[in-house]
Amino acid sequence: MNQIVLTGMVLSTAPVGEYDRRVVILTKEQGKISAFARGARRPNSPLVGAVNPFSFGEFTLYQGRTSYTIQSASISNYFAELREDVVGAYYGFYFMEFAAYYTRENNDEREMLKLLYQTLRALINPHIPDLLIRYIFELKALCINGQSPQVYQCVICGDKERPAVFSAAKGGLVCSECSGDVIDGIVLNQSTLYSMQFIENSKIEHLYTFAVKEKVLKELGTVMDRLIAVYVDRKFKSLEILETLL
Repeated sequence: MNQIVLTGMVLSTAPVGEYDRRVVILTKEQGKISAFARGARRPNSPLVGAVNPFSFGEFTLYQGRTSYTIQSASISNYFAELREDVVGAYYGFYFMEFAAYYTRENNDEREMLKLLYQTLRALINPHIPDLLIRYIFELKALCINGQSPQVYQCVICGDKERPAVFSAAKGGLVCSECSGDVIDGIVLNQSTLYSMQFIENSKIEHLYTFAVKEKVLKELGTVMDRLIAVYVDRKFKSLEILETLL
């Protein structure tokens, strides 16, 4: 077996047998992987705290022919604040479940890992509304996955001048000349459109640096609900639980 060191974040964990855990980690080097943490459910195990969701750091693993085994971990951020905030924790679980849905083993998932890390940092900042964090995360995650909606010109003809509606089904803005068969069109507030343009084009480190008015936040929510319905073919349990808490 080969020993390797990977940097990443624990997305989820599940009990295996009497004392072990199966851990899903989103890593910088090898994308999303599954690994066994032997004895991690024993009270005196050095892996007890290291293999919890939200844990970010370096993981030393043995790479076998068919699986990884965690030997040790050096955690740089546990995001412990989220463990004291039920709503914040479920937002975090939702973001990790969303990331797990999109990521694969042996893919370059550095951008998604960076987005997840910066999003959890935003969650523990009391000055940024959780809903805004959610919509920013969702839109940027779609962009990373190559599903960016067109927010600068008509997705059909490329026109930038005529009035346009936003259609999730069409994949973005549709001008007045091309919108004859659009049934889900929304006339976006200019501030909503600017927000979406900023999210799509900003570096991840700069995403959580703006605020919006309540009207724009609500409109962003409508847009993202429709985009998620188009591009994501599953329901997230953590989101369902979160919505019962709000």
